[in-house]
Amino acid sequence: MAIPAQAPGCALPAPHEVAGWVRYVARQAILDLHGKVHAYELLFRDGSEAAFRGDGNQASRIMVDNTLLFGLGKLTCGLPAFVNCTAETLTGDWVRLLPAGMTVLEVLEDIEFTPEVVQACRRLKTLGFRLALDDFVWRAGVEPLVKLADYIKVDFVATSYFERRALLERLHDTAVALVAEKVETEEEYREARELGFTLVQGYYFCRPVLLENRKVPANRMTQIEILSKLQDESVDMHELAEMVKRDTSLTYRLLRLVNSPVCAIQQEVRSVETALVAVGHESFRRLATLAIASELNEGRPLELLRMAFVRARFCELAAESYQLDGTEQYLLGLLSLLPAMLRLPMSDLVASLPLRKEILTALQEETGTACCLLRWLKGHERGDWATCDALVSSYALKRGELLRCYAEAAIWAEAVLRLT
Repeated sequence: MAIPAQAPGCALPAPHEVAGWVRYVARQAILDLHGKVHAYELLFRDGSEAAFRGDGNQASRIMVDNTLLFGLGKLTCGLPAFVNCTAETLTGDWVRLLPAGMTVLEVLEDIEFTPEVVQACRRLKTLGFRLALDDFVWRAGVEPLVKLADYIKVDFVATSYFERRALLERLHDTAVALVAEKVETEEEYREARELGFTLVQGYYFCRPVLLENRKVPANRMTQIEILSKLQDESVDMHELAEMVKRDTSLTYRLLRLVNSPVCAIQQEVRSVETALVAVGHESFRRLATLAIASELNEGRPLELLRMAFVRARFCELAAESYQLDGTEQYLLGLLSLLPAMLRLPMSDLVASLPLRKEILTALQEETGTACCLLRWLKGHERGDWATCDALVSSYALKRGELLRCYAEAAIWAEAVLRLT
């Protein structure tokens, strides 16, 4: 399927190599209570180590340099960027190189609230920067920064329910947006809403809600059956087109994709059959798979579908270099988020999935060579560089190549997402 040389929208740019090191970045979504992305926190890494081991001033320069190098607008699709800041970052001049209107400066939890730091934060506020207090706990000297803060982030792993409730009662009269960090379950998400948090950061939306005796809805099962048919090389494509036509919404999504620049064909397509003829069997399978994924994600946060598309394309692109089947890897990445889309555990879904036993085992247990690319990307999504390094070492993966695949996958996903 043809992809525009410069797809519309935003995406992570390709990694840069500086002085023999690969610089790369991950982003984590900060969502509002309706599942819409409010901002992205940027997680940078420089070179082969997971953390910078030099002095704080040099660490600050690298952080700002990375942001400028990648381009803030591209990194966040024009949304606010949360960037971690040391004391040196705040009191020095480097941070002023960033676009103030787009940047939220995260004051890290280990910073000492000296008069110099507080005064620097006041100056940065007057320049148009916003401030966030990261991993917030109440401690001596914090009051001036609370008054300056636009966001206060509370870590759900590091604090108990009672600590969070007491903290929010103390912050009741402050005009800040409260961000619940590291929210990993639906229960924690509900708690965050009840306590008064307005923003949530974490992977709660990637985890299924386990409901007893729940079955896959009939229309979703039909879509999974179509997905299975799509992977059968011997399938009658006319029969397949008839199956797709019986799902009106799926047909609509498919025709939108076929008539879009992503497909880049020269004629308007008005039916499933003509779509099949126009794009060919292989591209038809890809487009129908994208349309089905969009349908399966109905009612869930759009960020979930974005992640599924990035995972699918990344696994497909990287597969070629590691003697893995690209089509199979594409489905592995796409289906890895199916439990979150359908709110069912993977164990209840594998019998219906169109993959061989080794891949189904990889989806459930996340072990083996077939799953190494997906596991690397999951670590990258979280900024878990230690896991990424372990996989690079175990499977002889190439960091620079993986990051290039990730950048291309992000560009492709953004182009497709605008059309589904």
